Amino acid sequence: MKKALIIGFVGLALASCTATERGAGVGAATGAVIGGVATGNVRGAAVGAAVGGVSGALIGSVAEQPGRCYYRDRYGNRYIDRC
Repeated sequence: MKKALIIGFVGLALASCTATERGAGVGAATGAVIGGVATGNVRGAAVGAAVGGVSGALIGSVAEQPGRCYYRDRYGNRYIDRC
C-alpha cells in the first residue's frame, strides 16, 4: 500500500512540472541508478544524478520548443535550429 501511495504522489508531482523539469527529474533518477550500479558507491550515484539531471534538463528544454532540434557542428559545438 505504501508503494502505491508513493508512486501516486510522484506521478502527481511530475504532472505539474514543465517538460524541462520532468526531463531533469527523470535524468537525475536514471543517472543516479546507473552511477550507483556502475561504481558501487554513493559518490558515483551523486555524479550520475548530476550529469543525468543536466542532460535531462537540456533534452526537456528542447521538448518545449516544437520544431527545434539539437545539432553539432564539425568542431563538436552544440546548437539549436529548426528540424
